[in-house]
Parts: sequence; C-alpha cells; structure tokens
Amino acid sequence: MGNPSDIFEALKEFDSATIFNAVIEDMGASQGGTELEGKGGIPIIYTGPEIRSLLPGLGRVVGTVVTTEVTPMDPDSAAIPWDEYYDTLDTTPSPIVAVMKDVDPVSGRGACFGDGMAGVHRLCGVIGAVVEGSVRDLAGIEEVGLPIWGSGVVPGHGVFNLLSVNRSISVGGLRINPGDVLVADGDGATKIPRESDLEVVLAKAREVSEREQGGQELMRRPGMTYARYKELA
Repeated sequence: MGNPSDIFEALKEFDSATIFNAVIEDMGASQGGTELEGKGGIPIIYTGPEIRSLLPGLGRVVGTVVTTEVTPMDPDSAAIPWDEYYDTLDTTPSPIVAVMKDVDPVSGRGACFGDGMAGVHRLCGVIGAVVEGSVRDLAGIEEVGLPIWGSGVVPGHGVFNLLSVNRSISVGGLRINPGDVLVADGDGATKIPRESDLEVVLAKAREVSEREQGGQELMRRPGMTYARYKELA
C-alpha cells in the first residue's frame, strides 16, 4: 500500500479501541499488557474522558497531527502570528488532525475554536480537530463538516492569542507529538506513535478485528453456555 492516503483510509475502517489494541500488540503485548509490566506498563496512548466528540454524527477521522497552544482570554500572553500556524497546516500533507490546547490561566472559559476557524482549517487540509478547551458555533462547524472533539461549549472568548506551533503537548492526559497519527471517534482519540509502522499497525488491527468478531459470533451461537465457550475460545 504505497500511497499514504490509502493507509489512512484503511485505518479509518477501525475504531479507536481496536487501534489501541493493535498498537499495544505492535509493542509486543497482549490485550492485558502483562508483557509490558517490566517496561513501565501499558503506555497511555488515548485521551481521557474530558475529551469527547462534540459532533458524533460526522464520524471517525484518521490523520497526522499538527499541534498548537492558545490562550483565548489572556491579552498579555506571548503571542506569535497566526500565519505561522496556518502556513504549517497548509504545507503539511493531508489528512491532518489539528490538536489544540487552551493554556489560559482559566482553561475553558473562552472558546478556542469556532466555525470560522473550521472553514480555514478545511482549506488547509484538516479533516478533524481535537481541542483541550471549549468550542463555540457548533452548528456552524457542523455545516462546515469538520468533526471536532473538545472539553465543552461556550458562546464567546476574549483576546485570542497563538503561543506555539508543533510542540509536544499533553491533551486529555495524552502526550502528543507532531507527526503522530490520531484515530478519533465516539470513544475519544487513540495515538499511533510517529515511530510506528502504519502498515504493521493496520495488519494488527485486522487481526484484532477478526479475532474479536470470531469471539462475538461464538458467544451468540444458539445454546452457547459459558462453560462451552471456555472450551472453544
């Protein structure tokens, strides 16, 4: 599968939970992860419950990460030009997942993403946004067709400043690096680390999916009991 966009489309067939299992297995662990105990345990490669899908009807996204930090309320923060961010997006191969963190002293009080930004992001090849912070203009974002994940919704913001572009940041308890791949859906977002071989992760995801589907089919057989299931599984 030589075309990178083909790999992203293939990965999109699998939900974030399946991708989590695939990445863990690629690291050499079973679903329980006991093999990684001597190496610090299962790494946190997924967002916490504070990051939720705000427009679940727009579906799943898979893309390469571009990160940014912002302050939507603090006029005194050390701002850099917004063109630095949008130029980075525009020169990064699509599909892109924009990952934004509100680092204001009172995080979430002002919105750091809205429908106008959604439109510009679309022009730059962004197919989804994950925000640790608040969002506004949900109806407009839905009309633009940009899937978005966030911490909540508010109607306004203050002086909106950009602080950094493409730094390693933590969003929803997940450490994210520029160049990582995110798979985001109704469960949240799972990271495929940038050093991972996407072809290998894709193959693992197929194995996980087939194995789990087989288990479900076995449990649904007429007359199946737990004792019988233990023998066959």
